[in-house]
This record gives sequence, structure tokens and C-alpha cells, in this order.
Amino acid sequence: MNGYRMRAGVVLPGGTATEQLAQALLAERAGWDGVFVWEAGYGVDAWTLLAAIAARTSRIRLGTMLTPLPWRRPWKVASQVATLDQISGGRAILAVGIGAIGTGLPATGEVTGIRERAECLDEGIDLIHHLWAGGRSYQGRHYQYECDRDDLARAARPAQDKIPVWVVGVWPRPKSMRRVLRCDGIIPQYSLSGRAATPDDARAARDWLTGQGASPDLDMVAEGETPADDPAAASAQVTPWAGAGCTWWLETRWEMPHDGPGRMAGIRDRITAGPPVRP
Repeated sequence: MNGYRMRAGVVLPGGTATEQLAQALLAERAGWDGVFVWEAGYGVDAWTLLAAIAARTSRIRLGTMLTPLPWRRPWKVASQVATLDQISGGRAILAVGIGAIGTGLPATGEVTGIRERAECLDEGIDLIHHLWAGGRSYQGRHYQYECDRDDLARAARPAQDKIPVWVVGVWPRPKSMRRVLRCDGIIPQYSLSGRAATPDDARAARDWLTGQGASPDLDMVAEGETPADDPAAASAQVTPWAGAGCTWWLETRWEMPHDGPGRMAGIRDRITAGPPVRP
């Protein structure tokens, strides 16, 4: 495994807030390391749900998968994550990207140009880090922030010394990958001319980041679906990704609709079976 420890999280596919809360509580009991929820334009509010999960759990890490930061106010996101971190006792993770247009984005007038979204993502990450460090003034091209009250910054100080920020990085695109160097983890996407990504691709991305000075503690995500009824097969599927330097396996179920009876039963069965066996 090249010295990397792999954790396992589950991305809740959907359902009502109460259904997802029940799934999260089951995940902690079943031994998963993290629970992540997705953030829609309109739907169950991710941060309210995560706060409810935080209040009912004690161990699992909590975050989104993921927050489309260019379509959010960075100071609002910074507040939400810091609040979650306090309630959970330091278990928050923030995962961000430029936002996916083709996944049911409502027609709300949000910026859709990829260059502008990328600029907003970069500034948003910088501003969030600045606020968590106690900063009260920020001037960027897309965002400006001024606040003369230090009591607000003190009250919202995160429980962790540094809340991990994971960001989407597209391999092998250097500009996208360089953004990862300013964060604590990578959610890899692969531009591979139509073929499926392999652990060798993850290893190449990790090696490039290391060569650019990335921290050896940088988190790296792999994701997919493993069977609930075959632990050996699940382990065999996950192990090569751990060996390639991935530190998190995220169990996903992305097909729509997310809240059908079959989907809800399937994710409950998979959570109950526990995380894939790790080497």
C-alpha cells in the first residue's frame, strides 16, 4: 500500500432527510469511516442534514460529495462547514468542485462558463481558508469580503486546526491538478479518451502531485460500487486502489432516480454489510 491507509465512506444516494439520517446512523454502527451527502440545487439541504447526523454520531467523518462552490457564497459555505465542525467535534470535510451542469442543474441564472467557474472556485477556496484562519478582509475579482467584527470570527472558529478541503482534479490536466496543491485532498476525475480509469492512473496522478511538492498526507479518493454479499470480491476490487495511493474508498450509487424503493433497500443492505475489507 506504499504506506497509505485507506478509509471507507459511503455517499448516500438520496431519499428524505429522515431516511438519510437513518442510513448515516447505520453506517456508523456498521463501521464505515465517513458519510457524505450530495448537494442539489433544490432538495434536502446538505448542511442541515449533516448537522443532524453530527448530533447523533460520535466517530464518522462528515461532508458533501460535493459542493459546487462557484454556485455558493464562499462565506456562507465557510460558516456552514465551521458550524458542522463544531457540532461534530472536528469531523467535517469540505469537498468542492466547479459544479456539473449536466446533472439536473435548475435554470437559476448561475454562471456556467467553465473559465469563470474555475476562477470562482479558486477564489472561493482562498476566501474560505482565509475566514477559517480568522481573516476579515478579502479582495478578489469575483468576491469581496469586509467585516470589522472579530467576535463573529471567534465564534465560528472550527474545532479542527485545519478542516480538510478536497477538490476535484482532472488528470492529466496540469492546470486542474495544480489546484489540488492548495488543498488537502483530491477527488480525481480522469480525461482518458473514453477508457475507464485504473489504479495505474491514480498512481500516476499521485506521483505527479508528489513531484510538484504535495504533502505525503494528501488524501486521494477512489469510488465505485462493491457487492454487499461478497466480502472477498469487495476487497479484491478496493485493494489495488489502496496500493496506488488512494486513502479513501467511497461507495457510490449514482444512477437516478435516487429514492426508489429498490435503491433505498440496496444502499441499506450495502451499508449494513460494512465497508470493503481493507488490506
